[in-house]
Amino acid sequence: MKFTSKKGFTLIELLVVVAIIGILASIVLVSLNSARAKGRDASAKGSISSIRAAAEIYYDSNGGTYAVDSTNDMCSDPGVQSLLLAAEDETATVPACNASQLEYAVGATLNNGNIFCVDSTGFAGDFKNGNAIVGPTGSDADTVCTTS
Repeated sequence: MKFTSKKGFTLIELLVVVAIIGILASIVLVSLNSARAKGRDASAKGSISSIRAAAEIYYDSNGGTYAVDSTNDMCSDPGVQSLLLAAEDETATVPACNASQLEYAVGATLNNGNIFCVDSTGFAGDFKNGNAIVGPTGSDADTVCTTS
């Protein structure tokens, strides 16, 4: 009796391999989505951080003030506006920008729910779970980043 060997894979073996590849692909796609969100947050943080330099240029160009009057402040400066729009594109939320004559604060809600804020005191950081006030606070109306 002569046996002939068949070369190739059975249908079950092929289905198992396809199922394993599908599972691995779904894991990679989930990881890729979280990496994209982190990348968008990093881009928004970069834009918000760049506003500090634009604010100082505005301050120097306008006689040592962040707000010339109630309608003309550093938040309305075209350079700051373009950075605010860049942060908005990455986070899909409108960043908050407040300025007084001697202080400013800018913050944006990130994709992870935290608020990233920079202000005229030199602070730049995250507030967890959206727990922050960006703007005038307390009786002395300081325009700074602070927790609520």
